[in-house]
Amino acid sequence: MGGSLGSIATRTAESAGRAAAVLAIFGAGHANAQEATKPAHKLVRIGTFEIDRHEVTVGQFHAFWKATQIKTKAERDGGGFQYVGGWRRMAGWTWAAPNGDMLGRHDTPVVHVTWHEAKAYCEWMGLRLPTDAEWVEAAYTERRPSPPAPFVTGRTYPYPSGEGAADANQIESNGKCHFSPPVSVETRDGQRLGHVSVGSCPPGVNGLYDMGGNVWEWVDHDVGGQKRTRGGSWWYGPAQMKADALYEKDPDFPAVYIGFRCAR
Repeated sequence: MGGSLGSIATRTAESAGRAAAVLAIFGAGHANAQEATKPAHKLVRIGTFEIDRHEVTVGQFHAFWKATQIKTKAERDGGGFQYVGGWRRMAGWTWAAPNGDMLGRHDTPVVHVTWHEAKAYCEWMGLRLPTDAEWVEAAYTERRPSPPAPFVTGRTYPYPSGEGAADANQIESNGKCHFSPPVSVETRDGQRLGHVSVGSCPPGVNGLYDMGGNVWEWVDHDVGGQKRTRGGSWWYGPAQMKADALYEKDPDFPAVYIGFRCAR
């Protein structure tokens, strides 16, 4: 990392200023959380529970942010995290501006939210975070009575996308995702630019979108005070999309790779 302390401070201030402008575009919050219209959620029934068809989006989270006047941890602390040879706080990177100077598309998955903030959003919607067992059931075992080919009722698949992982937005994807465009964060080996709008990739097991790849998802599962994330992301490969890929993070950790979906 080069540059003088003065130039670094200037760049940080510029990034924070851009982020503040981005947040201003979204508008001020409501004094009463009931004044805002709550966004629609498309849930899919899997046995005894239901789960969001796609990840919670920037547009959906915006309604919560505006209604509750919440200030997320990434906003309070000056930005969320990205892994760049170690976890690094990125000035101005928030749910509204995933990489600091780009307005988050309303149909992209919301990131830079902590586990606590994801939980609060779901509860505001009258929903909840899925348990780890529910997430795994929905992601890998086909429960539709008459699923479209190639899915088969009752079969448990190695990936949320089915027998293979290439259809997902991950480092080895086959290009079937319709990038519209991706949120440019940082390239990895020149192959991947970031997360994409929900529904950009083909639906997987149970007709769900992006249970594998795109962004990691918080679930309601505690491991020694940390909370589990599931599904992998655009930064990782197929191995992180499997059911046995177990990763946990501090529940107060906002990162550019982590989002969530709700259940009921």
